[in-house]
Amino acid sequence: MIFKFANPLKFQKLTDSIQPFVSYLALILLILGLFFGFFMSPPDYLQGETVRIMYVHVPCAWFSLMIYSVIALCAVFAIVFKHTLAYIISRACAPIGACFTIATLLTGSIWGKPTWGTWWVWDARLTSELILLFIYIGLMIIHNSYDDKSKSDRYASILALIGVVNLPIIKWSVDWWNTLHQPASISKFSSPSIDSSMMVPLFIMTFSIFCFFISILLIRIKGEIIQRKIDVLRLNQLK
Repeated sequence: MIFKFANPLKFQKLTDSIQPFVSYLALILLILGLFFGFFMSPPDYLQGETVRIMYVHVPCAWFSLMIYSVIALCAVFAIVFKHTLAYIISRACAPIGACFTIATLLTGSIWGKPTWGTWWVWDARLTSELILLFIYIGLMIIHNSYDDKSKSDRYASILALIGVVNLPIIKWSVDWWNTLHQPASISKFSSPSIDSSMMVPLFIMTFSIFCFFISILLIRIKGEIIQRKIDVLRLNQLK
């Protein structure tokens, strides 16, 4: 069933019906999340009002890692099964993941100034997140460095698999090293160290950003499929 949609044209037909729905859902959830986050949730007893940055920072950080995981998984499918759609998804994800990583670093810096007294420290979590941004940039550079997409896709997939080693470093850096960055507030759902009044808007914002990611990804996949069709037509005309 999964491999049925490995054909880019069949996948495009599926996405045309899904994309408008997830776009509207993302907008609705975003409005709800911002309302609950800024007006219904209380300030933190230590951080005060600055804790509200969490409702943007944390989901962006989660998705910066999740999107890279998607890219790495697609790289495995692309290399092993030679699925063109896996290459397309990987190529479409890279700029989105880079944007989420930039948003993570920026919102983290905004939060860090009043909390730590500085915009940036070479903290293990921050540094490894910055390295993730460089890997995203490297993927985009490789994607656009060759006229032959098959070559650029293959090289980018290899880099994506190498870069996977950075993900556990980002995830567990606060546990492995003595860092300024606070540990995870939601380590387990049964007894999280965050009140439900803050958790509700956090998860609403997370689902909103997830729908936003899916919407943008489907648009980029469609554009990439169309671009590849154009490239094939141009190649046929030159023959």
